[in-house]
Amino acid sequence: MRLLQILLIPLLLISLSVQAADIQVSVDRNPIYLNDSFQLIFTASEEPDGNPDFSPLQENFEYLDQQHSSNVSWVNGQSSRSEKWVVSLLAKQAGELLIPPISFGRDLSKPLHLNVTANQSTPQSNDDMFLDVTATPDKPYVQSQVLYTLRFFRRLQIIQAKLEEPQLKDAVVEKLGEDSTYTTQINGVDYAVTERKYAIFPQQSGSVTIAPLNLSAEVVSSHRPQFNGFFNQQTSETRRIVSKAITLNVQPVPESFKPAAWLSAESLEISDDWSAQTLQTKVGEPLTRTLKLVAKGSTVGQLPELLAATPIDGLKSYPDQPVLKEDKQSDGLTAIREEKIAFIPSKPGDFALPPIEISWFNTKTQQIETARLPAVTIKAVANAELANQTMPTPSVSQSVPNQINSIQAADVDDVRIWQAVSALLALGWLLTVILFFYRHERSLSVPEKKIRQAAPQTISDADLKSACLENDPQLAKQVLLQWGKTEFSADSLAEIAKYCPTPLAAEIEGLNQYLYSEQTSIWQGKLLWETFNARVKPQGKPPEQDTGLEPLYKL
Repeated sequence: MRLLQILLIPLLLISLSVQAADIQVSVDRNPIYLNDSFQLIFTASEEPDGNPDFSPLQENFEYLDQQHSSNVSWVNGQSSRSEKWVVSLLAKQAGELLIPPISFGRDLSKPLHLNVTANQSTPQSNDDMFLDVTATPDKPYVQSQVLYTLRFFRRLQIIQAKLEEPQLKDAVVEKLGEDSTYTTQINGVDYAVTERKYAIFPQQSGSVTIAPLNLSAEVVSSHRPQFNGFFNQQTSETRRIVSKAITLNVQPVPESFKPAAWLSAESLEISDDWSAQTLQTKVGEPLTRTLKLVAKGSTVGQLPELLAATPIDGLKSYPDQPVLKEDKQSDGLTAIREEKIAFIPSKPGDFALPPIEISWFNTKTQQIETARLPAVTIKAVANAELANQTMPTPSVSQSVPNQINSIQAADVDDVRIWQAVSALLALGWLLTVILFFYRHERSLSVPEKKIRQAAPQTISDADLKSACLENDPQLAKQVLLQWGKTEFSADSLAEIAKYCPTPLAAEIEGLNQYLYSEQTSIWQGKLLWETFNARVKPQGKPPEQDTGLEPLYKL
């Protein structure tokens, strides 16, 4: 009983840790300007232990407002719950401020670092509304990311507004995330601010100018209507404002960067994942490798191919179409490239895959770095060899004496347990014998039916013709495997192709490649059937004995 209690204590602690609510924290933008309000967002996937205590925030922030919402949804009969708290704050000082963990009863949120910079924007002649634009860095490298930030200040009631997009020659422009709206104070004057961000990638070196942006806004007029009355509509007027132009001094590719393909980013990571972590497979069966490259501050068009087409004897590779994605957040653009490759060995052995190296330029450190995956060796084994590895044969000479010694050393209770287990095993053995004789008697009563069931299944050309003309790759594979097993004792499409003429072998390998790739089109089996139907005598294994005599009847 004491041993059981000791074992249950860690399980109890694990269950308590699993039940703790996971509370994530984020901000609507980062960095922020001093005297600009911002929103601190807490989200939980389940109901926390208690109500939040936001008092630790008062040390570095001024509390303005709080909103709370909850959402419950049902998907496939399972319920999910989410809780959200939105807190409006105002930073008291500039610098890197820490948002401490907030307690929700016994649950805690994660800490977060927030950069607060001094507000250098000043109203233009105390205008009611104006535009402020910034670009960082102002001396970027070619094809490197420039964060272009536009802020629309106003102290008027806006009905609607229309803003032009940034225009510049030989550059890629991407809008980042959604617009954020907040309030700020400049020289004692309160302003509402709408902030929008873009990622700009200049494609040519030299001087590049971002033209001024025009904004047209329909605002509520302060003038009184010409006709007084209860039903008079609110009057409005249109105003136009223009931002300043910004000039970038785009630097060329550094001379120290020797690789042929230029790649610049703020950070870059490469990783891989295998369908089998043991890196082992059977002959004729696929082993899939997934390569992933993530580059922050770059576009997907700049990311290189990850796997070079290096032929390896006895190992065929079938790459899928790469998956390209871009994550557009307020702090910049992140490019993602993912490649999947299926490796199918045609013979047993070890196959060494070379290392993967990608040279890139770090725009933060101004240094050339190399992302690298080390060389990998995968192993292909025959079916019998793998079975021997996965099912080791116990040693009778060692197991029997150990069992006898353990029984002699056990107490009376242990002996009773072993006696009960032995009785159950004997009962199972007796039932097996009875079932064997019962089936034997039934087999004697219907011998012809049993013989027909035991006979090997024959495969006709019509089966393959039907599968090919109906463009059914799975059915065609099953028919070919049964045919290859009967004709050549081969158990994979790769093995069957070795015994077939070149046209038919090429079509079988094409079917094999289609089955182990992401099917984006319908397989066409007409050509496979035509080459199969027109095949010459298969190149099967040579007979064990050759008497050199002609057959009695020539066909």
